[in-house]
Amino acid sequence: MAAEAAPFVKVGGLGDVAGALPPALRRLSETEEVSLDVRLAIPLHRVVRTHAETIRPVASSRVFRSGKELTAQIFETRLEKMPVYFIDGAPIRSAGAVYSSNENADGEKYAFFSLAALEMFRELDWTPDILHANDWHTALAVYAVLLKRWETRKTKPRTVLTIHNLPFMGPDMLGKIQSYGLTLAQTDLPSWAQTRPLPLGLWAADALTTVSPSYAEAIQSESDESAGLGAFLRERREDIHGILNGIDVDSFNPAADSALAATFGAETLSQRKQNKRALQAQLELPAEDAPLFGIVSRLESQKGIDVAFTALRRLKNVPWQAVILGTGDRALEAAARRLQNRYPNQVRVVLRYDSALARQIYGGADFFLMPSRYEPCGLSQMIAMRYACLPIAHATGGLKDTILDGETGFLFSPDTAAALMKAIRRALKVYADEAEMVSMQKRAMAQDFSWDRSARQYLALYRSLLAEIPASTQAPSSLGDV
Repeated sequence: MAAEAAPFVKVGGLGDVAGALPPALRRLSETEEVSLDVRLAIPLHRVVRTHAETIRPVASSRVFRSGKELTAQIFETRLEKMPVYFIDGAPIRSAGAVYSSNENADGEKYAFFSLAALEMFRELDWTPDILHANDWHTALAVYAVLLKRWETRKTKPRTVLTIHNLPFMGPDMLGKIQSYGLTLAQTDLPSWAQTRPLPLGLWAADALTTVSPSYAEAIQSESDESAGLGAFLRERREDIHGILNGIDVDSFNPAADSALAATFGAETLSQRKQNKRALQAQLELPAEDAPLFGIVSRLESQKGIDVAFTALRRLKNVPWQAVILGTGDRALEAAARRLQNRYPNQVRVVLRYDSALARQIYGGADFFLMPSRYEPCGLSQMIAMRYACLPIAHATGGLKDTILDGETGFLFSPDTAAALMKAIRRALKVYADEAEMVSMQKRAMAQDFSWDRSARQYLALYRSLLAEIPASTQAPSSLGDV
């Protein structure tokens, strides 16, 4: 269960994960001795209706709110032969956008979706062994399972909740919890967290996962990354598993990417230079051999964009160019424009979402800047390495789990402009040594960031959860996941 899933709807990294992990799990049926019946459920957002020609109605169910019946319509399509269910209903239609600034509307929509998804199983006569939810938007489904709100056999589903970004816990939902007929359990959560969906899901889930091993450690600390739940999560340390996200290596493949001026592989790396020249020409930068830094990011404080701008301004007496793509905080957008105005022959800023240009930056820039203050996982550094664009990143979360400092990229700490500048200067020394630069690029391209690797770790987790159920109480069904 998730709020978004590519290719149907994608706002952020969650969409990549929810769209890639379930098919990767299903593919394991071809190589592992297990029957995997994996299915995906997301809301029928307005933007998803553009796929209406491939979506068919399959059932309807009922959800009760304040004693009144709300109808949930269930639609189905296929993704790599995998069933994908879309749930519609008045709370989802009235909310409009996938995520909005209206916490009340979002809370209503996702409370309805979470409970309607559980009711959907009755109508489909399908019993999952594992219910896998993501972030606060679907956490109430996990909470409801613990309260035995949905149960069709002797044992309820085992539940997994993945934390993509802990500080986003959802709004206070006391009123909605009560109106949908859920009781407020006595928990050991901090008082301020006892009516918010993500903490309730964290308390109720059988297993918790994060999107990288280092982030699993960080959320149990007393740092800001624990968002005030460090002590609670340390009590659950045995149930927390850090599993690194993957990327779609078929889609992000420099040997076959039509967005590039020249495709290339590890053995044809010399062809990559054509992409740098094409990127420079497209953005009207001088066709120089100066090191080219790329940034593809939301322009937000969490991403450390201000740190990158400061470091670039401090680079003196060395040639460099930078391409910045993204949108976000207006103040940071304005700062990006000022940087371009200050360095008109070195910096290009493109303030929009542009997937083709993003791929051209990955395939043409020499280095990729990711100075994130914290990063639960990060996908951009994995994509950059696959495209032989060496990342320069703050040593945090999934960035330090995926980048080998001095071998496949460059890490720095603390998250200051001075530390980033030192890492940039290390990178420039490598750039000046063509043989070493090529060697690092090839090592970066050789890293395995495929979803198959991650899927096997999730499969091991699912199996361990099912092994905890006494054999006499298990229903004879194949391993399932939603």
